[in-house]
Amino acid sequence: MGSHPHDLPMPVTAAGREGLEALLRAPRRSVVALDFDGTLAEIVPDPDQARAHPGAVPALSALAPEVDSVAVITGRPAGVAVRYGGFAGVPGLEHLVVLGHYGAERWDAVTGIVHAPAEHPGVAAVRAELPGFLESIGAWRGTWIEEKGRALAVHTRRADDPAAAFAALREPLAELAARHGLMVEPGRAVLELRPPGMDKGVALTEFVAERDAEAVLYAGDDLGDLAAYSAVEKRRADGLPGLLVASGSVEVPELAARADLVLGGPAEVVGFLAALAGAIRG
Repeated sequence: MGSHPHDLPMPVTAAGREGLEALLRAPRRSVVALDFDGTLAEIVPDPDQARAHPGAVPALSALAPEVDSVAVITGRPAGVAVRYGGFAGVPGLEHLVVLGHYGAERWDAVTGIVHAPAEHPGVAAVRAELPGFLESIGAWRGTWIEEKGRALAVHTRRADDPAAAFAALREPLAELAARHGLMVEPGRAVLELRPPGMDKGVALTEFVAERDAEAVLYAGDDLGDLAAYSAVEKRRADGLPGLLVASGSVEVPELAARADLVLGGPAEVVGFLAALAGAIRG
């Protein structure tokens, strides 16, 4: 199809335009996958206060019935993302899937049940050790620990110099994580200690394969989304169309540099999803 509604922004890359064309041509064979924090919800100083943009649920419930499926892929526990997103019991979102903890957990709207494996023993060990560890390296001031169930996150956004605190913590936390069989996932002023083996790329690849989708759109905002970007790029190398969307370009330039379409944050992402639903419906 050669024309698009004026309010549907066009990707700047040829591969991205191909991905969008494929999605518009065969929406029922397409998966739309989205990160939560920073993509559907604004980044806030306290992650417990994060909520989906007010337009997110209306846009998703307009789009979801038009495509094969919509998946939210997040580092958060699946149940928390469902609650903060307001995704449960919404008409139009009956087949939404939330892949939490980078895909280790799965919530299906159709059942309302979270499926999850047993906790990695290293997480319990790090949970016990982390407060004293931060104290011992002089990093307690301005940093704080977020309990994520299957992972732990150390935030530096409230430190006097968040970037310096982040840089100073990277190596010590990587050593602590390695000692307990965990890995460190860096993000926007946050370092997450979590089990290896699962990332957004693995989660996205497995979900798209399960759906046997021909086209895929992925939108994210952070370093943890690079694995999902790589998964889409690998599909494209195999001749399967995909569209990469970045939410915000300032804090994580690595993502914006690889994106086909850069949007200014959750409000613009939500506007794009609504416009996409409108374009599909014609």
